[in-house]
Amino acid sequence: MDGSYLADPVTFLVQVLLGAYALALMLRFLLQLTRADFHNPISQFLVKVTTPLLRPLRRVVPGYRGLDTASLVAVWAVKSLEVLLLLLLAGAAVNPFAALLWSLPEILELCFDILLFAILIQVILSWVSPGRYNPAASLIDSLTAPVMNPLRRLIPPIGGLDLSPMAAVVGLILLEKLLLPPIRLLVSTPFR
Repeated sequence: MDGSYLADPVTFLVQVLLGAYALALMLRFLLQLTRADFHNPISQFLVKVTTPLLRPLRRVVPGYRGLDTASLVAVWAVKSLEVLLLLLLAGAAVNPFAALLWSLPEILELCFDILLFAILIQVILSWVSPGRYNPAASLIDSLTAPVMNPLRRLIPPIGGLDLSPMAAVVGLILLEKLLLPPIRLLVSTPFR
């Protein structure tokens, strides 16, 4: 057995652990940006998980106009570390500063993925338990409101069917396909 035997499981662990933490940090930023209820149990979980990294970082990275810029810097650092470790595990010789650039499109893709999954979960929850309070549904509504509310005003329900989630998903996927390839090309990322 050689070192490549462990490379795949270790790669998986790096992606899961650092990816999940980057997700928690990004969710915290987005929920703060959309002014979601931070007394919600899910919000409180995100606060407890991310505070150990953010508390010392906030001493160095101040907020800007009410935005938690420390969360964004933390997402960038965690995603950069993930990119660096994945490339090192793949056997590539990598400049650590290149990982800082290569993580930028990954962060943007994470934002798109969060919004897409939030909209899909929102649709499923509307079918499964319409009208009932759910802490996750409350946060998802807050998270998707900046995208969904303008679309709901533009696209009225047809026969009781709300088509705005479908329009939002199509628009987000189209925007992702238009933005990410040039950004990846610009930073010469080795991913995708």
